[in-house]
Amino acid sequence: MKASNAKRALRRPFLRELFRDNKFNLVMTVIAAVFGAAAELVISWLIKEVADLISGDCPYSFGTLLIITGGAFALFGLGWILDRTFLSEFRAKAIKQYREYVFDRILEKGIQAFSGENSSLYLSALSNDVNTIETDFIGRMQSTIQVGIAFVGALGLMLWCSPLLTLIAIGFSLLPIIVSVVLGNKAAIAEKKVSDQKESYTGMLKDALTGFSVIKSFKAEKNIAALHESSNEGVAAASKNRTKVNVLVSYSSGIAGAILQFGVFFVAAALALSGRGITAGTAIVFVQLLNYVLGPIQAFPTFFAGMMSSYGLIDKLAQALSKNVTDDGEPIPPQLTEGISVRDLRFAYEEGRPVLRDVDMELRAGGCYALVGGSGSGKSTILNLLMASSKNYQGEILYDGKELKTVSTGSLYDLVSIIQQNVFIFNSTIRDNITMFSQFPEEEIDRAVRLSGLSKLIDEKGADYLCGENGSGLSGGERQRISIARALLRKTPVLFVDEATASLDAETSFEVLDAILKLDGYTRVIVTHDLDENILRRATCLFALKNGVVSEQGTFDELMARKGQFYSLYTVSNG
Repeated sequence: MKASNAKRALRRPFLRELFRDNKFNLVMTVIAAVFGAAAELVISWLIKEVADLISGDCPYSFGTLLIITGGAFALFGLGWILDRTFLSEFRAKAIKQYREYVFDRILEKGIQAFSGENSSLYLSALSNDVNTIETDFIGRMQSTIQVGIAFVGALGLMLWCSPLLTLIAIGFSLLPIIVSVVLGNKAAIAEKKVSDQKESYTGMLKDALTGFSVIKSFKAEKNIAALHESSNEGVAAASKNRTKVNVLVSYSSGIAGAILQFGVFFVAAALALSGRGITAGTAIVFVQLLNYVLGPIQAFPTFFAGMMSSYGLIDKLAQALSKNVTDDGEPIPPQLTEGISVRDLRFAYEEGRPVLRDVDMELRAGGCYALVGGSGSGKSTILNLLMASSKNYQGEILYDGKELKTVSTGSLYDLVSIIQQNVFIFNSTIRDNITMFSQFPEEEIDRAVRLSGLSKLIDEKGADYLCGENGSGLSGGERQRISIARALLRKTPVLFVDEATASLDAETSFEVLDAILKLDGYTRVIVTHDLDENILRRATCLFALKNGVVSEQGTFDELMARKGQFYSLYTVSNG
C-alpha cells in the first residue's frame, strides 16, 4: 500500500500538468459531449415514437416529431462546433505543458546525473511515450466522457420505458464489465513492454550514431547491424504482443457486447409477445439504447488500458526523475575568500574498490593548481567531487570552511565553472554558444572573446557564424576557446579545467592552457596530461596523484629536485 501511495504521489504532478490552466477547454469539450449525447438520446427516443406512431400508440403528431428531429440535429451541430474549437486546444496545451514540465524536471537533475543514467529513457519519454499518452489517454478522454454521459442518459430513458427490462439489461451487462476489468491490465502491461523496448532501441541508435566514426574505422558495420536487428526485433516482438492483446480486448468486448444486445432483444421480444406492456417501439428503442449502454462497456476497456499504460509510462519517468535531483542546501556567496580545503577525502564508485584514498589538498583563493598523474589516478574524480557530483564521499570538502554536502548546488555553480575535454557546442551561432543564449553587455562579451583568444575566429567568421551540430564547423581548439569564454562570461571566481587539451595538438594545447593561466584573479584547478615546463612552472602548486593518493605536492622546481613520481612522469613525457 505504501509503495502504491508513493507511486501515486510521484505521478500526481505530471497528471496535474495535463490540466493546468486547461480546465476551461476541458469543460467546453464536456459540454460538447453533453450536446452530442443529448442529441443521440433524443434520436433514440424519436425512433421509439415513430415506431409507435406507425402502430397507433404514439401521443405526438408527425409534425411535432419532425420539429424535435430538427432540434436534435441542431444539438449535434452545436456540439460539433464546440468540439472542433476546444478539443484540439485542450489536447495541444495538455501535451505542451506536460513536455515542458518533464524537460524542466530533467534540468533539475545534478550536473553528473547522466554519467550514471540512461538518457535514452528521457528521449523515449519525450517522443514515443508522449505520443502514447496523447493518443491513448488524452485523445480518448473526450469520447469516453461522451459515451459515459450517453450511458447515464440511456439508462434513465430505459428505466422510464421499462424498469423490468432495464434490470435484465443490467444483468447482461455484467459480462462485458468483467471482460474490461480482466483484460484492461493486460493491455497496460503490454504497452509498458513496448515502451521499454523502444527505450532500448533509442539508446542503441544513439550509440551507433555517436560512435559512427569508430564503427567505420574498425569495420564493425555488420556487428552493429546485427545489434540493430536484435534491438529492432525486440521492438517488433513487443509491438506484436501488444497488438495481440488489443485484438483480444476488442474481440472479447465485442462478443460480450453482442451477447448483451441479443440477450436483451430476445427478452424484450418475449415480454412483448406475452403481453407484459412492452410495445414494438419499446423493444426497438431498447436495442438502440443498448448501443449507448454498450458504448462505455466497449470504450472503457480501451480507455482504461490506455490510461493504465499511460500511468505506467509516467510512473517510470517520475521514478527516474526523482533520482539525482539537485537538492536544496544552504547558499554560499559567489566568491572565494580563503580557499578550498580537501581533507582525508575517500571515494569509491563501487564498494570495496576505492578511487581516492586519504586525499589532502589546500587550494588557496587566487592560486593556480595542477593535478597530474597517470590514467585512473583519480584526477578527474577529484574535480567531479569538487563540482558536487556525489555526496557519497568520506572526509571533507570545504569551500571557505563550508562543507560541500551542506551547500546548495545552485549557489555552488555561481561560484565555480568547469572546462572539460568534451565541449558541447549547440547548433547555433558562435555568439549564442558563448553566451549560452543569455543576454550580456557587449563589453563583457568582448572581454571574454579577447581573453579566451577567440578574436581571430570572430574576425574571420563573424559572431553569427553557425557552428554546426556539436560544433562540426569548428576546430578542437576553437571549441575549447568557446568553453573558456563561457566560463569567463559567467565571472565565477573558481575555474576547473579537466583535460581540456587532451585532444588538441601540442601548439594549440599550449595556447589554450596559456590563455587559462593568464586569467589573473581566478582560482584555477587544472587537470592536465600535458607536462609542458613552460606551463607547469606557472602553477602555484602541483599535485602528483598515483592510485588515488596524492604522492607528492609542491612547485615544479621542488618536485623535480625530489626526483620522485613527478620527476619520472615528466622525464618519460618529455623524453
